[in-house]
Amino acid sequence: MPTKEAVKTSILSTRWKNLWASVPTIDFDDDLLHAKGRRTADMTSFMNFVERVLQLRDSLSMEKFRLSCRVYCDAYQIRSWISDAIMHDVRELDLSLFQVYSYAIPESMFHSTSLVSLKIILHYNMKFPSYVSFPRLKTLQLTYGQYVDNEYTEILLSGCPVLEELALFTNTFRSNIAISSLSLKSFTICDEPILIYGKFYYGSSYKINIDATNLTNFEYTGSLSNQILLDNVSNLVKACIDSPLDQATFGTFGLLKQLQYVVSLRFCDQLLKSLFHIPKLPNLTHLTLTTEIGTDTTFRTLMDLLSVCLVLQSICFSEGFKCGIILDVNDKMWLLIPICMSNSLKTVTFKNFHGYRAEMHFLKWVLKYACGLEMMDIRWSKTYLQHLKNKKKKSNVRKEIENIEKKAAACVIKFS
Repeated sequence: MPTKEAVKTSILSTRWKNLWASVPTIDFDDDLLHAKGRRTADMTSFMNFVERVLQLRDSLSMEKFRLSCRVYCDAYQIRSWISDAIMHDVRELDLSLFQVYSYAIPESMFHSTSLVSLKIILHYNMKFPSYVSFPRLKTLQLTYGQYVDNEYTEILLSGCPVLEELALFTNTFRSNIAISSLSLKSFTICDEPILIYGKFYYGSSYKINIDATNLTNFEYTGSLSNQILLDNVSNLVKACIDSPLDQATFGTFGLLKQLQYVVSLRFCDQLLKSLFHIPKLPNLTHLTLTTEIGTDTTFRTLMDLLSVCLVLQSICFSEGFKCGIILDVNDKMWLLIPICMSNSLKTVTFKNFHGYRAEMHFLKWVLKYACGLEMMDIRWSKTYLQHLKNKKKKSNVRKEIENIEKKAAACVIKFS
């Protein structure tokens, strides 16, 4: 319950008058001020409310403290509020400071013995002391409006002996990054492109070296020209590789080869475009494509990829095929049936479906040759469904798919 709602309960009964001061979760959000605009009276009211809540709060420890400031930007005042949460041995600290300078973060936070989860969104880069200590911290999520460099990550990780989940979101790197941790189980890194004169660009390419023997989940969104080096990650089970920009690079084969033992893999069309050789993926059972298949060349690479996924059980197309893609129905690639089609494939999910001929031919090919297929889940494009003239075509497409002679007679075809 937001703190404002908890305070309102005090008017219901005198018995509840001060109970709100003991609630384990404190949640302050100036989102309403953001909607109204930067009015001095409203900001003063918000400040006074926060101050009163914290002053009347008893000495019990705090489970969670959340503070979101989109408009209010008094760094010294915010610093005192965060310090108050630290003094109450807060376990979860969630800070979203969009207009606030980094000195709003008190040094006491970096030596908290109670924090288990720390999430910070900060437009300006955070100033780290030379020594940090988070003996109980298991979840760390940092979102910067500027850059991340290796000095910061080294200082942070050195003081997090039991860290299990790490997420870094940034606009650019300033140096090579080394992540080394014996306890880390999940690592997410998002390197957003920079907007320059109306276009998005990535900066220089860097190395991202990850040494985490207990890592089971890895997600990377960013430039495919960055060199990602995975050391001692034999326990890695799930991986996601995505890039918001259309770019080709020669490093994707090496990256995919390092992920060859994962069980679940998600990646984008851009990665397929850059693959000139495909490593074997002997353990892969779940494959998701996060962007639309844009060209026949990319589709051909996908077919080659399926041929090395020997135990694949499910494949999901999150965005379907691009309009205009043409696949030659007489191409010899249709005669090369991947082993997974005969032995293991059980589920095909096709989202953003338009009924393009290329989409139709692929799905009919799957139905024709997938021996153990149990479910084909076809989800129409929302924009496609908005046009009334597509209703008749939708009915015809559905009949064409459902009337195909299926290799797996028991397979269920679901449209939604």
